[in-house]
Amino acid sequence: MVNVAIMGAGSWGTTLAKVYADAGNTVHLWARRTELAETISATHVNPDYLPDTRLPETITATSDAQTALAGAAIVVFAVPSQTMRGNLTTWAPLLPADATLVSISKGIETGTHLRMSQVIAEITGADPERIAVLSGPNLAREIAAEQPAATVIACPDENRAKLVQAAVATPYLRPYTNTDVIGVELGGACKNVIALACGIAAGRGLGENTLATLITRGLAEITRLGEKLGADQRTFAGLAGLGDLVATCASPLSRNRSFGVRLGEGGTLEEAKKATHGQVAEGVISSNSIFQLAEANEVEMPITQAVYLVCHRGMTVSDMVVALMGRSKKAE
Repeated sequence: MVNVAIMGAGSWGTTLAKVYADAGNTVHLWARRTELAETISATHVNPDYLPDTRLPETITATSDAQTALAGAAIVVFAVPSQTMRGNLTTWAPLLPADATLVSISKGIETGTHLRMSQVIAEITGADPERIAVLSGPNLAREIAAEQPAATVIACPDENRAKLVQAAVATPYLRPYTNTDVIGVELGGACKNVIALACGIAAGRGLGENTLATLITRGLAEITRLGEKLGADQRTFAGLAGLGDLVATCASPLSRNRSFGVRLGEGGTLEEAKKATHGQVAEGVISSNSIFQLAEANEVEMPITQAVYLVCHRGMTVSDMVVALMGRSKKAE
């Protein structure tokens, strides 16, 4: 198998380190904090993010980026989307020359409106053919518990996609390949915003009809944006589109949905942050950049707009519901 560097020891990065190790690869897991890296190395547990999961002893944890990246054939970037640029600026000189670079971060960069693969290309100078994206209905705790799931690896170079596919395949995680990087990334970023809306609805005590409506119409607006930006419509009917959307919108394990629930119950953004262990949901940040991206491309995204207005412009949840239900009537 191959040498894999996982740059980021959050819940999903740590879970993927386990997956790659279980698939027989040599894995280095980079943690920002030295004390966390030392704890993982000593106990084979990440107490901050996956306290109930024992990690394979073949995983080497380190806080030294050079050590983590040395000789890696696959480098997985597992940091929040809005910190990707800063981290890459530090890591770029250390990256092996022909390593396949894989993003698992789901977001659109604030200000530039770039997808993560575009940020990686811009900062590292890597040919887009070297850059892959991994996405799908991948709730970290379930995969860490080895519950059966599937994922998608998208890359313009099918051979590199197949390399990552082979390296990440385990009895509990089935990877598929795709060449539609745009669609896979947009599906992963936009679903977080729709999940916030679903959480808000659940927090208001609304039921399954509302949830189904938000998921279905959310998928429609994600697809509209994707097609406008050059994605393949079929991608949004697959794992990186509908699959990821359903998992994130429906599961209590989803931080975006949980954050939305607190808002729907009447909590402030700060209270919702406290309820999700001090972390701001990715969809809160992305709702701003995705709404601006949609406006710049003249794509109608009413659910995204409503979430943006609640999170960034002070709209009340009650007014959000009224605004969505009061939109002009039209054919589906």
